Amino acid sequence: MIGGPRGMLEQEVSKPRSVGRTLGRLTGYFKPYWLALVGVAALMIVNAWVQVVTPELLGQAVDCYLTPAVTSALRSDENAANASQGAPAQNAAPAPVERSSFVCWFGTVPADAPAAEFMAGLGRLVVGLIAFFVVGALTGGAMFFLMAWAGNHVLRTLQVEVFAHLQRLSLGFYSRNESGDLMSRITNDVSTIQQAISFALIQVLGGALLLVWIAWNMLALNWAYALLSLAVMPLMAAATIWFSAQARKAFRVTRKEIGNVNAELEESISGVREVQAFSREEANIEAFRASNAANRDANLRAVAYTSALAPTLEAFGYVAIAIVAGVGGVFLLQGQTLGGAAVTLGLIVAFIGYVQRFNQPIAQIAVLWTNIQSAVAGAERIFDLLDEPPEIVEKPDAIPMPPIQGRVEFRDVWAEYKPGEPVLKGVHLVAEPGQTIAIVGPTGAGKTTLVSLLPRFYDVTRGAVLIDGVDVRDVKLDALRKQIGVVLQDTFLFSDTVMNNIRYGRPDATEEEVIAAAKLARAHEFIERLPNGYNTVLGERGAGLSQGQRQLLSIARAALANPRLLILDEATSSVDTRTERQIQAALEQLLADRTSFVIAHRLSTIRNADLVLVLVNGEIIERGTHEELLARQGFYYNLYMSQFRRQEQVARATQRPTDGRPALSPVPGAA
Repeated sequence: MIGGPRGMLEQEVSKPRSVGRTLGRLTGYFKPYWLALVGVAALMIVNAWVQVVTPELLGQAVDCYLTPAVTSALRSDENAANASQGAPAQNAAPAPVERSSFVCWFGTVPADAPAAEFMAGLGRLVVGLIAFFVVGALTGGAMFFLMAWAGNHVLRTLQVEVFAHLQRLSLGFYSRNESGDLMSRITNDVSTIQQAISFALIQVLGGALLLVWIAWNMLALNWAYALLSLAVMPLMAAATIWFSAQARKAFRVTRKEIGNVNAELEESISGVREVQAFSREEANIEAFRASNAANRDANLRAVAYTSALAPTLEAFGYVAIAIVAGVGGVFLLQGQTLGGAAVTLGLIVAFIGYVQRFNQPIAQIAVLWTNIQSAVAGAERIFDLLDEPPEIVEKPDAIPMPPIQGRVEFRDVWAEYKPGEPVLKGVHLVAEPGQTIAIVGPTGAGKTTLVSLLPRFYDVTRGAVLIDGVDVRDVKLDALRKQIGVVLQDTFLFSDTVMNNIRYGRPDATEEEVIAAAKLARAHEFIERLPNGYNTVLGERGAGLSQGQRQLLSIARAALANPRLLILDEATSSVDTRTERQIQAALEQLLADRTSFVIAHRLSTIRNADLVLVLVNGEIIERGTHEELLARQGFYYNLYMSQFRRQEQVARATQRPTDGRPALSPVPGAA
């Protein structure tokens, strides 16, 4: 009766909040493709008409071209039987043959016409049936293609719009939302909408149209017979709804269990080094076996419901056919009328065809409506994302940022992520052009927040950040950020060539300029050793490179962009001392004549800074040069004695004298 209910029910159904409003908004995306939708509607009507007409044509075949001869024979047999029983001879004209309940589309043939005329009419009807089948197939295929064509264009527009909006959203939004959930909205939710548009929506609308049309035709032919024929339909609908609901509940469990399987798999693959190091292979295999067993059991329970749906509907369908054939046959043989009209053999055949066609839409609508609900819920999630306002927006009268000279002022700056929980509290500072400002302090002091205010990754809650006397909130974001370079501790590299990764911030740079930037960053030597040099395609997030090599590429990227303001957020904290010396040599050239803000845990960077800021709990508690702060013996002095001094000792121990011999280790017994 209906194929593949499992595939239709397997997706967990999310209930939409407002079907009408969401569908209305989604419909707006179809306006450019209204002509295709008109074509879909026309094809749907033609396709439904073909399916409604087919049973009627089969009835015409019986009543118009087959039953006249059969009825005449039955009448002759009846007269002969009456004569043999002594009944009065019926010498009068034979009783008129019961004519068709239908209008014979391919010509009416008199009951006493030669057999050849009946055969010719039947042949015309068969050709007509074949033509209708062809038309039905062509309209059905064209209808699905047109809808899929329009739907995929809409989904492409929707995906691009969502992606573009994601690019505009502020970093604060990403700190509150998981990337996996955002990716799910642009992939899984859109995929759910695509399935509904390409398949479920047409099936539901076409099925609803077919149900109404078939019921109308049946009632028009014989209303009483139609009501008897449709007596089991409420039972079919109830069974479909119940089995569908139980299957959805079961598949919710399977979604949870498959999530556990995926989580177990991802964790085991990601931590394979630790697994092997601690010989936990067998324990992991056993845990994975258990999660798979739970997933198997959940799927079996769900399949039990979906497997029972089709035979249940089929059984009810056979009951409906039995009612049509049984009741119709009794009235036909007894020559009685039903609903004030005669019951003919053709009418019975047509009603059997109608009942068979009536069963499918009921099941399809009940099952596929859940898919449409999921699609609407997915559209709501997408529209919720599109309605998320960016926290950082340009003013309507924002001006282009003039070429930056490098004077930066933080004027009574307060900043917070959550209302009432300030991260920065009344920060005042001035950096003159070309100065290097080092920022130190414990974790969570607000160091990264402070430098993030310069390119307007976040906005101040109170106060102002000025560059060359211009409030950063008064200029265009693009013009501002293009003149600020950022080198982070966690360098992000794309799955692209080394050349394209370096020129990411300046796509029009020549190869010579890229190589020059790599040499400045001391990255040229290791790049040349890669399999394809600058054309080597890096793995995900720079897989295959060390942390130090990734940071050197990040510095080369910043050098190529040639920014007037430079932000280094712990750029050397994860590299060895030798690599740090390479980076420091690169930074000396990179920082020259630029205003730079450096968050650093390495003494080498801090010692050479023009100004050191000590940030604690969002407040600058000390400021001055390295020597000045040491002389005060305050917070910075204690930080130096506990952390930076040890770094200095290690750096001295690893340096090599000019004669090439290794320096003596300060640790007794070391080589």
